[in-house]
Amino acid sequence: MSRPRNPALRTAALSLGALLILVTPLVALLPGPVGIFTFAGGAGLVLQNSRWAKYQFARGKRRFPRTGRLADRALRRASARRRRAREQAAASVD
Repeated sequence: MSRPRNPALRTAALSLGALLILVTPLVALLPGPVGIFTFAGGAGLVLQNSRWAKYQFARGKRRFPRTGRLADRALRRASARRRRAREQAAASVD
């Protein structure tokens, strides 16, 4: 999903993401893995539209690199794909 350029759309996407994160505990009571997808969708929207959230996410990834890699893969972040390709290229050269 590309970032909305219009500030109103960006605010709406950020609000929707925050709402999805807040609703996650209620949805998690339903049978099945619905809560995981709700949280991941909300986290993705918030990370795309909030500089503060990006900073906190990067800070957490530095502190807990293993968990950060898992979160990157779960959120299908482009940076995770680039990093994985770079690591594979470096491993094949050695």
